[in-house]
Amino acid sequence: MLAETICSAVSAAGLGIAAVTAYRKRFLTATRIAAYSLVPVGLVLTGIVEWVAGIAFRPSVWLGFGVLGLSWLLFMTTRAIERRSGTTRAERKAARAAGRTGAVAPAASAPSLGAGGAAGPGAAAAKPQPKPQPKKKQEAAAPGDDFSDIEAILKKHGI
Repeated sequence: MLAETICSAVSAAGLGIAAVTAYRKRFLTATRIAAYSLVPVGLVLTGIVEWVAGIAFRPSVWLGFGVLGLSWLLFMTTRAIERRSGTTRAERKAARAAGRTGAVAPAASAPSLGAGGAAGPGAAAAKPQPKPQPKKKQEAAAPGDDFSDIEAILKKHGI
């Protein structure tokens, strides 16, 4: 009842302002103000104001909004943690799929990606041994060597 009275008062005030605006020969603006001022009365007549007032003053409705807010907060928290860890759902799914397929061939007794050892007694005859690579490529670069290229580029540009 109070909401309907307030909406009627707001509409009456808006129509008064529209009348003053029309008296000042601003008819387009007066028409726009009159249209806006009739909206609260229209909402009262359709029953929307009563429905909103019924929702706003029931504790169970506010409890429902609280549960929805908590649910949204939990979703956003899990997404933030997921982004911080650097893994996405697709990456975890691919890792699980890779975990299901073993790194060992079904008929082999040793891993197929082993340190060059034979998988079985007949494996040496079936596969030719790979050629040994030069020693330069096998050795890991020293930590100072990693930055030598960068230092050369910076010196080239005078930095």
